[in-house]
Amino acid sequence: MAVTKITEDIVVRQSHDKTDSENGTVEPINNNEIDFDDLLSSAGEFGKYQLLLFFATAPFYVFGVFAYFTQLFLTESSSDHWCWIPELENLTDIERKKLAIPLDYNSRYGYSLCSSYDVNWTEVLATGRKPDRTWSTVPCQNGWEFNKTEIPYPTISSELGWVCDKNSNQATAQSIFFLGSIVGGFGMGWVADRYGRLPASIVSNIIGCIGGVISIFARNLIEFTICRFFTGFAYDNCMMMVYLLVLEYVAPKYRTFMANASMAVFYSPAVTVLPWIALASGHWKILSLVTSLPLGLAIFSPFFMPESPRWLLSKGRVDEAIKKVLTIGRINKKEISPKLIEQFKLSMSKVKQEKKQSILELIKNPLLRRIFIGTCVSYICCALVFDALVRSIGALEFDFFISFSVINVTELPSMLLVAFIMDWMGRRWLTTISMALSCIFTILIVFMTNGLLSVGCAVIARFMVNLAYGTATQWCAEVLPTSVRGSGVAFVHICGFIGTLLSSLIVYLDTYVYWLPLVIVGAIAGLGAVLALMLPETAKKDLPQTFDEAEQLYKSQKFWEMPCLSKKVTEDPNGYDNNCFEM
Repeated sequence: MAVTKITEDIVVRQSHDKTDSENGTVEPINNNEIDFDDLLSSAGEFGKYQLLLFFATAPFYVFGVFAYFTQLFLTESSSDHWCWIPELENLTDIERKKLAIPLDYNSRYGYSLCSSYDVNWTEVLATGRKPDRTWSTVPCQNGWEFNKTEIPYPTISSELGWVCDKNSNQATAQSIFFLGSIVGGFGMGWVADRYGRLPASIVSNIIGCIGGVISIFARNLIEFTICRFFTGFAYDNCMMMVYLLVLEYVAPKYRTFMANASMAVFYSPAVTVLPWIALASGHWKILSLVTSLPLGLAIFSPFFMPESPRWLLSKGRVDEAIKKVLTIGRINKKEISPKLIEQFKLSMSKVKQEKKQSILELIKNPLLRRIFIGTCVSYICCALVFDALVRSIGALEFDFFISFSVINVTELPSMLLVAFIMDWMGRRWLTTISMALSCIFTILIVFMTNGLLSVGCAVIARFMVNLAYGTATQWCAEVLPTSVRGSGVAFVHICGFIGTLLSSLIVYLDTYVYWLPLVIVGAIAGLGAVLALMLPETAKKDLPQTFDEAEQLYKSQKFWEMPCLSKKVTEDPNGYDNNCFEM
């Protein structure tokens, strides 16, 4: 938007409104169009209501952590394992390895992980024979022993022997989980646009709760993956629908702060603490119950979470949306002028046809289609790098639980940083710079000579992709018009699920070439940096209500647009946006 156009817009707003400083009433004096952000601002841009809504989202971010990361602790097994020999059970584990396990200098531990000597152990013990490298070997016949200093509790992988020729089972189970997320994303996106953001959140959490609970009865890979498929319905939807709802309740001035501060304050501590919840649980089945049952509490969310007024407007339910805004005003102690409400109703009557538009119509529009596809691919890159860096922790040669917490503690500072600098730097350049740095430090991990240095590079790489991922999460919601925001955001996140599905397969490549996954992930981060440059800036812009508004948002910008380098106009005393975003 050009400087002159923004200046004219501010002047028009000032000439059309008058503010009563005593009671905060905004009273229009003519019939100019009023959009929802104007009405929302009159009820208080950031007050007691927004703070209550902020804290009401806390459980949903915890649910998101439980749904996403728990499977890692259910399936992870120690990479240090060897064949279990029942006849040698009275020996120590060191004695068993020395006697029964062949040396293998190609293994990182110096001995074979998947085979043992094939001899009569009763006779060996009776005669006191020493191990002989000429003895024949066989694959493990009676299961495995695991180094319990790495993973001290039983996981489904250690119980069912998902190692050696079955070591791909973890990646398979994770891929099926994300396949469930894809199906759930389509279903919950449709529910979100058809029945509301809140019903979509409740349904996804309940399905995730059921899937997680029945996982404890799984006896093989097929049963486990079926359970995790349904658990995958909850991933992302369990918190993103509420994230989207809050985003639609906040005026542009505070949208970035509210969207990212909640992620930092609630999501980050939960993901940092999760490894220690796993250790305290002491068994994968207990962990599955501890992290699944809380999702069922979402059924009580209608008692403290409101439905999105923007969604109500997209369905033509203007009176209900106005009631929501009046409630905000009452709690924030702001009186909304009846004339402003009538003027808003008149404005909304002109866009009723928007409620019939769908995501298919978005695809038909050449300009919106190009932006939408770019958003999807960029989000895939962010999600894949974000997830792959977590799943590569086992290759860092450092304590698994400490590494997980240290790497994920970056969520808190990165999200807080995003909350404060996203509007200053803009979505596009923040994503580009952070993804480029994530690319560099991900590849540097390959060249680090010890565990501590590799963890340090991983922390920086993860911090940078956190910035990009947090930005992209809000960005994809801001570029879409209200009538397709729920299904559109769901589709973008489904693309993210494809990225996370692929990430588990990419990480599995380390069984062939240990450095290959990190190089691939780094290259994808570089691709994400380039793609971000192709998308429009939305910093401090009104959320587009209609397709026309979304199209105009894209057409009004230039490639080199960056908020912190933009010219500024005089501050508007009525609090309207006073920054232009065109260099």
